[in-house]
Amino acid sequence: MNLNSIPAFQDNYIWVLSNNDKHCLIVDPGEAAPVLKAIAEHNWVPEAILLTHHHQDHVGGVKELLQHFPQIAVYGPAETQDKGTTHIVEDGDIALVLGHEFTVIATPGHTLGHICYFSHLYLFCGDTLFSGGCGRLFEGTASQMYQSLKKLNALPDDTLICCAHEYTLANMKFALSILPHDPFINEYYRKVNELRVKKQMTLPVILKNERRNNLFLRTEDIDLINEINKKTILQQPEERFAWLRSKKDTF
Repeated sequence: MNLNSIPAFQDNYIWVLSNNDKHCLIVDPGEAAPVLKAIAEHNWVPEAILLTHHHQDHVGGVKELLQHFPQIAVYGPAETQDKGTTHIVEDGDIALVLGHEFTVIATPGHTLGHICYFSHLYLFCGDTLFSGGCGRLFEGTASQMYQSLKKLNALPDDTLICCAHEYTLANMKFALSILPHDPFINEYYRKVNELRVKKQMTLPVILKNERRNNLFLRTEDIDLINEINKKTILQQPEERFAWLRSKKDTF
């Protein structure tokens, strides 16, 4: 399988997974024009669209793509049922696309119905897990997002995190503000900064590395606990997660 990303809007990525026969699936097409352009350039034959949640920058291109390719299957959570979805899926369901099984994982937090799709090694996680960060809580609670990230963190080490936004540099600046002396965070920040200066993308990333670089996956890490304890005593990792998320919201 070949993984491609199509830049959209200011900082979105629309992921495309294609096989050797040029058949492909498209993840969260927020706009149609760049996708149609890429389809023409690569001679792709779209078979399916996977939607993670209902926000316009993830679903806005679906209906136009369906006008060009009416045979496409569109998978999505119930919250996308008026966005062009033809197959409503929920936690534990399997989407069979390009001969591969994509397991649906419910990940409420950013929105209440947000889902991710996993087929080893690809994780299409929308706005749940970012490199160095996690999605804002527009509809769900910190507790829900914490549990959602725990589910994703349980996936294999070599999982490729294909998230929907280029937020890595801002996320790592925040991480540095919390743990300024952490060697992993410093090293990753430098690497990300170099890539962004050259206008290169930082994604996808490997879950094994995110466990070191992403504070939101490190809420049981003693260094982070000690740092948070200088400001407030929080007993549970879930509480530390909520504290971090609120700090990031105002960073």
